[in-house]
Amino acid sequence: MQWIAQGFIFRRITSPFHQLDPRVKLLVSIELFTLSLLVGSLPEVIIALSGIFAIASISKILRRISRTLTYTLFFAIIIFSINILVGYPLMDAFVIAVRFLAIVGSTSIFFLTTPPDELELVMKWFRLPRDIVFAFVTAVRFVPVLMMDALQIMDAQKSRGLELQKGNIFSRFRRFIPILIPLIVDAVLRSGDLAEAMEARAYGAVKKPTSLYQLEIGVWGKVATILSITLIVPLAYLFLFLM
Repeated sequence: MQWIAQGFIFRRITSPFHQLDPRVKLLVSIELFTLSLLVGSLPEVIIALSGIFAIASISKILRRISRTLTYTLFFAIIIFSINILVGYPLMDAFVIAVRFLAIVGSTSIFFLTTPPDELELVMKWFRLPRDIVFAFVTAVRFVPVLMMDALQIMDAQKSRGLELQKGNIFSRFRRFIPILIPLIVDAVLRSGDLAEAMEARAYGAVKKPTSLYQLEIGVWGKVATILSITLIVPLAYLFLFLM
């Protein structure tokens, strides 16, 4: 579980993709996401996944995105099984399941290469309400933290003799109660600390606060934008009308 959880946490890495403007990274992620939605056959799925893994390799997050997809594989198997049960052909059910993996991979590229600070700047650039921006960025910051806290609580309860892997599914759910209660208490305490920090910094006192950093695409960002559009648009047209 800890190995999988590391795939959801941002780590600052020096790579050409990490150094791009977050708006460019968001554009590439949206393009890959759109391409993943348009796939309808096995060759199209292979092309979409190849693009995702190519960007992940350039970003040096190939191993980490594989952890995310490993976790998502469980849901892809469920999707595959449901499609088989409702009467889809085997290949169509397989393509739909792999399409789900491609969708998750395309969105993971942005969140694994963009720190929450840059995500906040992008959302402000879209003129979104400040409270919505704060709530979303806070969730992005704290969900990985809560995942790691849950793993630590699980290890602590296992050291006290709690068995999580034995018994039927209902008994296993009951055994998770000693994990959920400390996790909820910890989340409530963190929310209280966050509220005090917001009050100490006079959150909401200024309607339009300024930012220390400003977004700037730069030359390489413009090149990456043009290159991505040049590659994705013909592929999207190919998937829609020719394949």
